[in-house]
Amino acid sequence: MPAQNSRVPLIATLAALAGVAVLLVAPAPSDAPGRAAIGRMPTAATPSATGEDRTQQGTNRPTPPASASGRPGAPSRPGQGGRTDEPSAGPPATALPGASRTDRRPPVVDHGPRAGDLVALTFDADMTDAMRYQLRSGAVRSYANLAIIDLLERERVPATFFLTGKWVEEYPGVTRRLAANPRFELANHTYGHLAFTADCYQLPTIPRQRMAADVARTFDVIAPYGGRQTRYFRFPGLCHDRAALAELAPLGVTVVDGDVISGDPFAKSWRPVVDAVLSRVRPGSVVVLHVTEANAPMTDEALPRILAGLAELGLRPAPLSEVLGARPAG
Repeated sequence: MPAQNSRVPLIATLAALAGVAVLLVAPAPSDAPGRAAIGRMPTAATPSATGEDRTQQGTNRPTPPASASGRPGAPSRPGQGGRTDEPSAGPPATALPGASRTDRRPPVVDHGPRAGDLVALTFDADMTDAMRYQLRSGAVRSYANLAIIDLLERERVPATFFLTGKWVEEYPGVTRRLAANPRFELANHTYGHLAFTADCYQLPTIPRQRMAADVARTFDVIAPYGGRQTRYFRFPGLCHDRAALAELAPLGVTVVDGDVISGDPFAKSWRPVVDAVLSRVRPGSVVVLHVTEANAPMTDEALPRILAGLAELGLRPAPLSEVLGARPAG
């Protein structure tokens, strides 16, 4: 009996060892908790997990049009930071209309040659922090007057748009629409429409050491949209002095003021706007208008009358680069 009983623990031990061996050799079940958890673990953060995307998703902003029809849609932004291509994909700045020498103050132009029949219709797209707040809070409906763009497209009228960087960020779909039109040129109107001199229509003033960076940032915001890019630049309120011009020298721009100021911001009727334009316009003129609907609500009503008046005067709208083409930059 003692010998028989001594074999029982030995047999049990051998059986246990055999069971362990089977467990070691057999594959783990596909739904094993440990392996399933590893399979779900992402190897890199997805775009929706970034802080930037969370901020954009939480922003209450109007949805810009995603197509030429102007109907609301969810436009696909040009990547993070607003880029669709590598910076080298576009032409060098020195090859763009309006490029000037970087070793001197930029040239300032009011108009083109007085010969011929060409005039430039230019539209400023302002966007200050206060305007952005009004837009996102719902206090105003829109700072993008699509009726103007509709008319220009329908009548095949060339125009040049001076865009602020913040306006582009609020309206990427509209910016894509402008860039897609071969008759439209894109130009620079600063990033946030700050004043470059003191006492400029009560606009907050940008420090001198930030001026060049502000304008350069706007070129970076606009560039990925392609289209007819330029190195034309317009100061907010047309306010500038020698110091501001000196700060922008390294950027190689041409400053464009204008000789026909429409007075369309905050106009209560289309008539004064039309009169201001048609009473002053001449061959080579650069007409200053605005595409910011809430701040210039009469411009879309004035524009067809301006176009009709120009035709009666024998004048023809053209892109700014063509109107200024005979005048060397820099």
